[in-house]
Amino acid sequence: QAQLAESGGGLVQAGGSLRLSCAASRGTFSSVGMGWFRQAPGKEREFVAAITWSGSRISSPESVKGRFTISRDNAKNAVYLQMNSLKPDDTAVYYCAAAKGAIGVDHALYDSWGQGTQVTVSS
Repeated sequence: QAQLAESGGGLVQAGGSLRLSCAASRGTFSSVGMGWFRQAPGKEREFVAAITWSGSRISSPESVKGRFTISRDNAKNAVYLQMNSLKPDDTAVYYCAAAKGAIGVDHALYDSWGQGTQVTVSS
């Protein structure tokens, strides 16, 4: 299994941008689908974005569509989440995850998780 480590979170004002990074070590990263999820206090973990090993993306939820973009660099064993036009509702801990097989919106499809990075958006 891959070991994953997120970075890039922080405090940002509404309307601002952040770029999250997820570094993978161990495992065959270049052949694994990757996803980003988030969890706000008192809420369930929510799917944000996912990308196949070859760079194909699946549809993101309406809450982030058009604002968040997932990408990857297999040469660097990294996946990114570019977040623009941030809103206070985007405040959450963001996790990257490696898929067991096909990517999807269900967190059960992923078997390796990072420790998370906090994103706080102030109004």
